[in-house]
Order: sequence, then structure tokens, then C-alpha cells
Amino acid sequence: MSFEITVPRLGWSMEEGTFVRWLKQEGDYVKAGEAVFELEGEKAAQDIEAVDEGFLRIPASAPKPGSIVPVGAVLGYLVAEGEAIPDSVASAPSAPRPSAPQQSAPPATEASVARPLAVPATAQSVTVPATGHDSPAAPPSVRRLAREKGIKLASLGGTGPAGRITADDVHHTIPSPARVANAVVSQFSSPRARRTAAELGVDWRRVRGTGRDGRVREADVRLSASQQTPAAAAGSVSTSPTSRRRTIASRMMASQQQTAAVTLTSRIDATNLVGLRKQFKQAATDGLVPSFNDIIIKLVALALKQHLALATRAEGDQWIVPSPQSDLQIGLAVDTDDGLVVPVVRNVSSSSLFELAKQSAALIEKSRAGALTVSEMQGGVFTISNLGSFGIDSFTPIINLPETAVLGLGRIRREAVVVDDQIVARDQLTLSLTFDHRIVDGAPAARFLQTVCSAIENPSAWLLRGDV
Repeated sequence: MSFEITVPRLGWSMEEGTFVRWLKQEGDYVKAGEAVFELEGEKAAQDIEAVDEGFLRIPASAPKPGSIVPVGAVLGYLVAEGEAIPDSVASAPSAPRPSAPQQSAPPATEASVARPLAVPATAQSVTVPATGHDSPAAPPSVRRLAREKGIKLASLGGTGPAGRITADDVHHTIPSPARVANAVVSQFSSPRARRTAAELGVDWRRVRGTGRDGRVREADVRLSASQQTPAAAAGSVSTSPTSRRRTIASRMMASQQQTAAVTLTSRIDATNLVGLRKQFKQAATDGLVPSFNDIIIKLVALALKQHLALATRAEGDQWIVPSPQSDLQIGLAVDTDDGLVVPVVRNVSSSSLFELAKQSAALIEKSRAGALTVSEMQGGVFTISNLGSFGIDSFTPIINLPETAVLGLGRIRREAVVVDDQIVARDQLTLSLTFDHRIVDGAPAARFLQTVCSAIENPSAWLLRGDV
């Protein structure tokens, strides 16, 4: 009996993913629970495990590394020794659809049973140690960056752990003009597409193909020609968004379309917050100093305990509100070379400030290394986004579905203000709270923001109440 190896759904909104590579070779015997291939989905890559066992058979028409594959697509088979497999892998339709066997695939029988592969129960690293037959070790985000820049990983020397290639290694390598000009996006095209490309003066190799296995069709060439601007014709390079960028775009649009977003702003005195962090820095003995983000995450969790409606998650038709005894999980927006990710800081309510500092530092490091797992970005009830390091005073943060609210932090500025009829220098901070007006009204949201302001203006007293 053979079993199909299919693309699983890794996230709540995932309809397609990027096939990264096989972790087993053709003909290898695979046991249930062993990782078979690597798939990138909702902003993270995951090792996908087998739920059955057998010898791995990879048809010639299976997707290549870097290919976009829809949920439910068949990648290969696990078969008994000597057992034959279908001639080609059934392709899933390009339109979004639930994970299910393809209509064009052979019906399930005793000889062929469609079985999805399970996502591993434990958190797996995105990066997998390279073997002798692999290209140089690098996370998927770095591989994509190198492809976009027309740089071969084999030509680089890695400065990361165990010689792993990092994003900095790629950024510091300047591709030659010839390499950029000759960078190939598509390798296959139809005769009519090549003929049309010659007539229109379009390099079909730079056209994103929509045909089978990325083949460039005549329609692709004509579309590319119609979109070409004078600047593009003069030498600019047209690129397609990465899988992560498409995911970010989809999530942002979903948030804008599915929420009634309202933003409240408030300017507060952060002098005590700045003073508290200076005390932590002066008293540090092991190099660990809680950041402003760490302190505010803890304070926001304490404030949420008094305003649990702001921690609501909209799960389908149900609005899930944490109980007063719940331990809150808070997301922290992190900027990476490959786009925005939001790892979730766990057990904020019950953790000490220094425990949170260790946890957030580890999550930020994994985020920027491209090593976050899907599970590390799920389960948050509230998100914090900080653009203060870029000199931004205030902005309108976008709600991270299915959450209800997000808090934006601006920069801390030393300014002259009036206190008790005296002009004094104080540290000022602007907070921007975006909330879903479907779930929370303006007055409760404003009261929550008032509580957050009070906590940040008097952090020591609040942290003592929160059992630092």
C-alpha cells in the first residue's frame, strides 16, 4: 500500500507554501515521525514529519526547491519495496482551497491512500545542518535573499555558527553587473512565448511563469510587456514578492478588511521608566538588562488583567476572553531582513521581568536568524510594536489577527514641559493603541490606555505589585 506525501496547512490562513527541500533521499526508508521535507508557510519554515512508513519515491514532476505549492498538493509517495507509483504528481489548483485530495488524482483505494503529513509536536529549527550533497548551510530567508540578488551561495564564506551563511554575508557581497543581468528567474518557456518575447523585446527568462513547473507562457510575456515602465526598460529589474512578503500582505489586508480599527494616542511622562532602566543597567552583573520593550510588556500584561476585553481573540464566530487566572501571552513585532514577524512571549503574567528579558532576547535572535517556528508565533492575545529606534513619535499600528488590539511605542524624547508651574526637562513617550471597535467600545479602550499610561509613568510601583 502506498501513501501520498502532501502539503499540510501550517497556519490558520495558509493556502500555499514554499517547498524548501527534501530531508530524505529517493529510495530512503522513512519511519513514521521522521522529518521528510521542509516547508515554509506562515512566515516560518517547518520540518514536516511522516505519519506512515515506507520507501520514499519522488516523481520527476515533483516540485523543485523554492517552488510555490498549494495546500493539499502531492509531493511524493511512501511505498512498499518494489511497489510502483503513479507516473506524475497530481497538481493542486492554484486557487485557494481546503486541504483535500485533488480531483485529478487517482481515487483512494487499498493501493493508494492519501494521508497528510503531521507538523512536528516539538519546536523545530528552520535551519537544518547541511549534508555533503547540499548547498552551503543557510536558512531559507538567506537563500531567497541570495536568489533575489543573483548571488550563488557556493561563492560565499559563512560567518555564522559552524560556517553558516547569514544575511549579512549576502548583503556584503556585491554581485557583478553580468551576474545581475544574467540572473535567471524562469528556465522553461513555450515556443510561442519565446517568439512573442522576441517581438516585444522582453527577456522571457526574467518573466515569472504561471504554467506547469513555472513554464513561461505567451500570456505571461504579454503581461510583463504591458507592465514594463520606461525605467524598467532602461535597466531596472522587476521582482516578484517573496513567500513571506505575500503572507505579510495577506495578513495586513485581512486585518484592515475584517476589523473596525480605531487608534487612540496619548503622550506620557516616561522619566521614571528611563530612570528604572538606568538602575537595571547600573546593577547588572551578568550582562542581562531588561529593555524598554521587556518592561512595557510586563506592565501591559498587568494592565490587561484589569481590562481583559482588550485581550480577546476573535476565533471564527466566537470571541475568546481570557479568564482572570489566565497567564497572558504577548506578541512582540520584530523587524528582520525578510520582513515583519511577531514571536509570542509566553507566560508574561507569571514570569519575572528578568525571565521575560531572557525569553524575548532569544526570540528576537531566532527571528533575525530566520529560525522561528510556527508555534512560536501563535497564541498571542495582544501585540506590542516599537518604532522608537527609527525616530518615530507616533503611528497607526495594524491589529495582528485574531487579536483585538495592538500598542505602538514611539521614541522617548527629552523635552521641556511644565510641572507645578515650573519648566523642567522630562522624558516624553507617545503611545498609539489600535483596537477593534467591533469587540471593544471607545470608552473601555480609553480606560485601558489610561491604565497603561499610569503603569509606564510609575513602573516601579506596578512591577512590585506584579511580583518581579
